[in-house]
Amino acid sequence: MASDKELSDFLKSVEKRAFKRTVYTVRDEDAALDIVQDAMIRLAEKYADRPPAELPLVFQRILSNATMDWFRRRKVRSAVMTNLSEFESHGEDGDFDLLEMLETVEGSMGSESAADTVGREQILHLIELEVAQLPGRQREAFLLRYWEEMDVAETASVMGCSEGSVKTHCSRAVHSLAKSLKAKGITL
Repeated sequence: MASDKELSDFLKSVEKRAFKRTVYTVRDEDAALDIVQDAMIRLAEKYADRPPAELPLVFQRILSNATMDWFRRRKVRSAVMTNLSEFESHGEDGDFDLLEMLETVEGSMGSESAADTVGREQILHLIELEVAQLPGRQREAFLLRYWEEMDVAETASVMGCSEGSVKTHCSRAVHSLAKSLKAKGITL
């Protein structure tokens, strides 16, 4: 059973990544914040009795389900409402910063030249834009595997699909990203 501190520490450790992943998926910061908060509340209310080692997978599954619920609700509202523009997703306004997610060794940023910093920020922004353009399932698989650092089995469990599907989605996402970034002159 996870203690209150362990649960709190876990939620603090995943909140930013979960928010960014959800923003990529729903393309609406306000909705993403609501979805992540709901997922965290569900975890705390219904699964706090789980061992700490189980929390990451349980949380990712709850977050995926909450995101799918949001899309379902949005689809129903769109079918019922006459003014659909209220429910359309808003494009990213540039305030969403991928650099927040990079953990750097203290002091390493200070040794970087201004030109290197600007160049890195521009490349990361382009990568962020390309990830946002991936089809939903490819983006979800890519982010879970390479951002959340889950293995294939964990990703398949969270996505509710086979391991083969995860591998296919990841492969397609990586190839698509490599192709689009290469076309822009970026090689990693």
